[in-house]
Amino acid sequence: MRFYFPDSHDQIDPSFDFLSEKRSMHRVKQRDDKYAHEIFRPPPYSGLLVSKPIVDGLPGVSGKYTIAQRNRLYREGVRRFFRLDQTDANLDIMGDCGAFAYVRETEPAYSVDEVIDFYEGCGFDSGVSVDHVIFGFDAELDNSTSQVPIEWQERQRLTLTLAESFLDRRDKRQCSFEPLGVAQAWSPRSYATAVQHLQEIGFKRIAMGGMVPLKTPEIQATLRTTKEFLKKDTQLHLLGVTRTAYAHEFAQYGVTSFDSTSPFMQAFKDDRDNYYTLDRSYVAVRVPQVDGNTRLRRLISAGKVDQQRARRLEKACLQKIRGLADGNTETTETLDAILQYSKLLGDKKDRTIQYSETLDARPWEECACVLCKNIGIDIILFRGSERNRRRGFHNLTVFAQRLERDLVISRLSNGKNI
Repeated sequence: MRFYFPDSHDQIDPSFDFLSEKRSMHRVKQRDDKYAHEIFRPPPYSGLLVSKPIVDGLPGVSGKYTIAQRNRLYREGVRRFFRLDQTDANLDIMGDCGAFAYVRETEPAYSVDEVIDFYEGCGFDSGVSVDHVIFGFDAELDNSTSQVPIEWQERQRLTLTLAESFLDRRDKRQCSFEPLGVAQAWSPRSYATAVQHLQEIGFKRIAMGGMVPLKTPEIQATLRTTKEFLKKDTQLHLLGVTRTAYAHEFAQYGVTSFDSTSPFMQAFKDDRDNYYTLDRSYVAVRVPQVDGNTRLRRLISAGKVDQQRARRLEKACLQKIRGLADGNTETTETLDAILQYSKLLGDKKDRTIQYSETLDARPWEECACVLCKNIGIDIILFRGSERNRRRGFHNLTVFAQRLERDLVISRLSNGKNI
């Protein structure tokens, strides 16, 4: 089972000093900042997924890559751009047209040839066909096909037509990347129908799209139905779906790969599950930077928060947290400092119990990953991109361990290789 990590140009700066909150004056981001696969051995993922809108943007909307980064990607190719030529990481690089970015449009934002130009021009190992997301799922529609919205039917028809054109153009242009056709649908049977069609026109790998909002039982029902029509040599990829506990079951339905940003994004987007361990997750301790937090700057500018007092409480917070790490401060003292700072900032959510669990458990001390060993308690602080991204990278390594554990358990219980 292969896990692809969707790239959004996420790197960390090894020169960042967590005491002074400063970077090296000699730092060159392009040269010095590191990807997760440069930090961990082995890498915490089997491949990277790069979406065209992230790189090229959409009409009227810029991508996350600068013009210089975009030009360098096209000039050097994905393997050199992600410095895979400098490591022993044998990662597969998959290209995607980023259908979620233009889901509200009536037509996909890119033509088939534009997407192929992106894949072939950048040297991707595999590429997903152009598709149009169907936002809606209702298993009951398998029994009443006449009730299926016209827009959903049209989006499926368009996605299949584009997939056929994508495969044809890829072959005529003698491209080297492996093609994946996309199945978009609204029910178990309609997904199976789409997969059947994609197999008939020649796809050996099929990406199951539009499943991100689905509940696990809906995904299970869809894969179970699709399996009935799946050829032995057809492989399924789940776009944006993360369910490690069900990985063994998905594998039995023909799933060989999936992608997701969840382990990384939860580090700083989730309200609770910020720091992964093998058996649970912990809340990260929020200590915003007075000088670096946008919301806090606005409160100070509006006169709602006194800047000098905020600085004093922030400093006290960090001192207590470091004292706790060194064994010189009790959890209760540390919590008092954190809660005083939170109250000043107007944080109405009481996280006392969650913070106490995190600080008492000290999970960073039990972690063997290089980031936890290098920065210690700073990994648990919800504070600025350098800490948050490191926590996200840590989560990727634990996620890989969870996936491997669940697959091993399945092999032992079923007596099969997955």
